[in-house]
Amino acid sequence: MAFTSWRSTLLTLLVLASAVSASVHTYISDSFKEVGNAFLLSGGSEGIVASRVGPGDADKWNPYRISDGRSFIRFENITFWRSKEAASQHSDKEHSTGLIQAIIFEAADRDNIGGSAYGGQRSICCTPDLAKLEGCKQGEVLRRPSAVDFNWPVVLNTEFNGNYLFAKMDPREVHISKTGMYNLFFISCDPVMKGLYMSGKTYWKNPDGYLPGRMAPLMTFYIFMALAYFMLSIIWFTQYVRFWKDVLPLQNCITLVIALGFFEMTLWYFEYLNFNITGMRPVGITTWVVTVGAIRKTVSRLLILSVSMGYGVVRPTLGGLTSKVLLLGATYFLASELLDIAENVGTINDISGKARLFLVLPDAFLDAFLILWIFTSLSKTLEKLQSKRSTVKLDIYRKFTNALAIAVVASVAWIGYEVYFKATDPFSERWQSAWIITAFWDILAFAILCVICYLWAPSQSSQRYAYSEEVGEDADDEEAQFLTRGTSEGDVGLVKQEKKDKNYGNTDDFTLEDDMEEDKRE
Repeated sequence: MAFTSWRSTLLTLLVLASAVSASVHTYISDSFKEVGNAFLLSGGSEGIVASRVGPGDADKWNPYRISDGRSFIRFENITFWRSKEAASQHSDKEHSTGLIQAIIFEAADRDNIGGSAYGGQRSICCTPDLAKLEGCKQGEVLRRPSAVDFNWPVVLNTEFNGNYLFAKMDPREVHISKTGMYNLFFISCDPVMKGLYMSGKTYWKNPDGYLPGRMAPLMTFYIFMALAYFMLSIIWFTQYVRFWKDVLPLQNCITLVIALGFFEMTLWYFEYLNFNITGMRPVGITTWVVTVGAIRKTVSRLLILSVSMGYGVVRPTLGGLTSKVLLLGATYFLASELLDIAENVGTINDISGKARLFLVLPDAFLDAFLILWIFTSLSKTLEKLQSKRSTVKLDIYRKFTNALAIAVVASVAWIGYEVYFKATDPFSERWQSAWIITAFWDILAFAILCVICYLWAPSQSSQRYAYSEEVGEDADDEEAQFLTRGTSEGDVGLVKQEKKDKNYGNTDDFTLEDDMEEDKRE
C-alpha cells in the first residue's frame, strides 16, 4: 500500500473530535476511515480533570454518587465487525486473526503516535523500516512513551478469533490521574480490514460528574447569571408595580426581555445539571432550551432597534416600519435557532465545518445588518430631538448611543480574540478557559439590558410626557421630572399639569403626522 500523508487528516479528526459535547459517546455502526497505512475511527476528545482518588481507593468513593471524585474513560459493549471477505481468509481454528487497538493519549502527546523512517512520510502503523529504527512491532500502532508517564499513551488491544465476523472488547476503565485534553482513537493496521465498523459506548467522567471539563464552569456561571437577572427583575418589577397605570408598551417589552433572560439562564443551568448527572443531552430538552435562548436574543435585538427608532419615547408606534421590524425578527430567530440547535443538540461533531459555516454566516450577516439599522435609526432620532430642543431626552439618547458604541467596539474586539484563541489552539489544549468565550456574550447582553432599564425605568408620569415635544425651560423641567422620576408638589405642579393638558392633544397630533411622513420616506 502506498503511504499517503495522514498528518493533516489526523489533525482534522482531532479538531472534529474536540467538538464532541456528550460524555457518553455512542457508536452506532460507525465506520473506520483509511488514513495513511491504517484504518482509523475517532472515539472522541474531552478535557478531563485529574481524579481526586486513586484507582485502588474503592473505599474512598461512593458508587451511587456522581461526584465521587473519580475520573475515567470506560468502555462498555464495544463490538467490532469486519467484512466477510476479511473473515474468510482465516480458518475457524486460528487465533489472533485481526487486531484492533484503542489508543488514549493527551493532546500534548500527539507526536508520540506514529513516526517516519529516514525522513519520509509519517505513518501511524509500524513498518519494517520503523521496526528497525524504533523497535516497534510491525502491524501495530507505533507508540512512544510520554515524557511525564511511561504508561501513557494507553493502548488497549482487542483481537478477532478464527473466522468470526465480530470481536468484543473486554469492559475496561482507564483511570485519569493527570488533568489534560484526552483523545481516543480506534486503529487497525491490518490492510485486509477494509470495511471495518464498530458499535458500543464509552463513558468519560470528571471528578464531579459527566459534564465535559470545558463546559463545567458554565454550570456555575449560569447560576450567577440567573441570580443577576433575578435581582434585576426585583428592582424592575418594584418600579413596574408601583407605576403600573403609567407603564408604556416599551416598558412591557423590557419586562418580557428580563423574564426571558431569567428563564433562559435557569433552563441552561438545569440542562447542564442533567447533562452532568446522566452524561447525555436529551434532544427534546436541549431543543427547548435553545429555542428560549433564540427567542430572548431576537426580542432583545428588536427592543434595541425599537428604542433606537424612538418607540415609546419619541413616537408612539413604529408606523409603517412595524412589518419590516417583525420580518427581520422572524428571519433572525430562524437563523439563530438553526445555529444553536446545530451547536448544542446531540453532538457538535455531527455537523461538518462547511455546514456549520453555512449556518454561522446568515446569523453574522443579520447581526451586522441590525447594527447598521440601529445606528442609522439612532442618528435620525437624535436629529429629531435636537431640532425640537428636547434636551433631556436628547441627553438620554446620547448616553444610550455611547453605551451601544462601547458594546459594538467590545464585540468586535472579542470576536478578534475568539478567532485568535481558536486559531492558536487547534487541539483545544486551553479548554479550561474556553467557557469564557460563551460567557462573554451573555454578560454583554445583560449589561446592555441594564442600561436600557436604567434609562427607561417606569415612573408616575410616563404616559403624560412620553411623546411630548415641549420647547422651553418649563418643558425641560417637566421632562426632567419624568425622566428622573421626580414628582410635582403643591399648586405649582397642578398649574403645570393644566398647561400640559391644554396642549397635549395638538402635540401628539403633530408627532403622529411627523412619524407618518418619516415612515413614507422609509
